Amino acid sequence: MPPALPLALTLALTLALTLTGCGGAAAPAAQAGRGGDAKAAPTATSGGTPATAPASSSALPLAGRTVVIDPGHNPGNFRHTSDINKKVDIGTARKECDTTGTATNGGYTEAAFTLDVSHRLRDLLKKQGAKVLLVHDADRPYGPCIDERAAFGNAARADAVVSVHADGSAVGHRGFHVILPARVSGGGADTAKIVGPSRTLGEKLVTRFARATGTRPANYIGSGTGLDVRDDLGGLNLSTVPKVFLECGNMRDPKDAALLTNAAWRQKAAQGIADGIGAYLQG
Repeated sequence: MPPALPLALTLALTLALTLTGCGGAAAPAAQAGRGGDAKAAPTATSGGTPATAPASSSALPLAGRTVVIDPGHNPGNFRHTSDINKKVDIGTARKECDTTGTATNGGYTEAAFTLDVSHRLRDLLKKQGAKVLLVHDADRPYGPCIDERAAFGNAARADAVVSVHADGSAVGHRGFHVILPARVSGGGADTAKIVGPSRTLGEKLVTRFARATGTRPANYIGSGTGLDVRDDLGGLNLSTVPKVFLECGNMRDPKDAALLTNAAWRQKAAQGIADGIGAYLQG
């Protein structure tokens, strides 16, 4: 009979056998804590197939896409009229750096409206995975100028740019419309490559904005299509990426103004814009 093993060695062998299990293979490692890399085994479904892992950010519909939102005007423009009246080159002509924008009869400004809708729109698009950039966030005294606004979207290589506005037309003129870039070439302006995709973006916005807000295309411009083509807007002329302006309603009409000043309606407006952008980007 072999001599008895020392007590300490006996205990060590017993502990080793317990850890390896009866088959001799190492037992599964415990789930790592404090930042460890161990992962739990897949959970089987009733059919025996491992459960699907949580969706990654790449599964979001707008993941990898860049959207630029351009809130029309700036709340500070009213205090810097001499600055915003300075003319800048828009490729085919020279035009004022920016304007104050319009307002309702009750004093709710277009600049306040566009910033509010832009914030709501940014949040909706981010939830779908998009990278969202605002041209400004009332974080500067005035502006930016219209040429700077175009340059911002170009530098971001945006997949889509939407400039949010509200119109200041006559009483009785109601509804929204999307302004598309005309085909222009001159100076620093050349819209040949963006005219087509910008129209597609605009068409998607018309459909989705009407659906989300319950409002109709403008009754005073665009012949009921909700689309208007212009060659005098520097923000469009100087853009090298798909871009449109959206006039969400007429602030000078009391019925439209009642919508534009309503927070719940502004959320619907943001949803309509987000839906239109999403439809465009997803083809």
